[in-house]
Amino acid sequence: MTDIPAVDSAPREPGAAEEDFRELTRRVTAAGLMHPRKGQYAAAIATVWLMNAIGWAALVLGDGRWWQVVLAALWLAVWHEQLAFLLHDAGHRQISRSQKTIRTLGLIHGNLMLGVCFGWWVQHHNRHHNHPNHLELDPDILRRVAIFAPEQAQQRTGFARFLAANQRYLFFPLLGLESVVLRIAGVIALRRRAVRRPWLEGGLMALHAVLFFGALFWLLPWQGALLFIAVHQVLLGYLLGLAFAVNHKGLPTRTGGEWSWLERQVLTSRTLPTGLIGDFFYGGLNYQIEHHLFPGMPRSALRHAYPLVKEFCAERGVAYTETGVLESYRDLSRHLGSASEVLRSGTVTA
Repeated sequence: MTDIPAVDSAPREPGAAEEDFRELTRRVTAAGLMHPRKGQYAAAIATVWLMNAIGWAALVLGDGRWWQVVLAALWLAVWHEQLAFLLHDAGHRQISRSQKTIRTLGLIHGNLMLGVCFGWWVQHHNRHHNHPNHLELDPDILRRVAIFAPEQAQQRTGFARFLAANQRYLFFPLLGLESVVLRIAGVIALRRRAVRRPWLEGGLMALHAVLFFGALFWLLPWQGALLFIAVHQVLLGYLLGLAFAVNHKGLPTRTGGEWSWLERQVLTSRTLPTGLIGDFFYGGLNYQIEHHLFPGMPRSALRHAYPLVKEFCAERGVAYTETGVLESYRDLSRHLGSASEVLRSGTVTA
């Protein structure tokens, strides 16, 4: 694994860093990696819809036995994760450059099919991309109970303090709630009127809840419906949580604004090269450095950008963090334990 750079790594000269990024952009553009892939996305959307339809058809045609319910829940959790990746890509304008098309795709795949607020997610995720691992500006850090640097410890009190102190052991079990947490965050944004069309987005999310829960309790006895919900939501939470948890956590955090775009995207991200099966479950976002450098690049192109970006970083002396899947989770666990040590040792008072 490439050594993780120190938090206080000296920034490069602004002009040199900007020219470096322009040169890297020229290389990936010349390789054809920034071209829209509308045909691929049309096929991907059709496939995801078909696979979701198969899952619901299995519930309709089955006789409600527990193993049938569990299999359908597992199947739909996997394909709902793929719906979430389409929501992600729409927000980054990878599928289309048309604002109307993006909004339509986001509202259908996010609010209606997943119950996730698309307007909230786009704002949230764009801020994260602009300020990855910034302790004061990255919403992916600010919305977590977990702490990722010792200086955050003072902000935790009561039960949140207990969770943070034991986060090395609780973080991964609690990832099973990630899909629920995303929906709650959207509801909070709607209540605060933090999205442009709260009635439209909220109405579609309410319709999702009526259709989703209504179909389950209509097709299954209440015990089967509850079993489906538990298995489906926990697995979906893990699929989403494990796919995103290792992208930045355990890498340098910061409070200043001295790093260039290239530096803050590369130094705060890690790439996990995998085969096609791994790419499927990670959505291709395991090439996180490449995605953060070029958020508008179609996901299917990220694995092809990986060797170009890695070679470029080696040329310019920019630390590039690349790990295996299991190693990334071990790194994250160790980092969570290290960041929360001040709470367990009692050196920070409430």
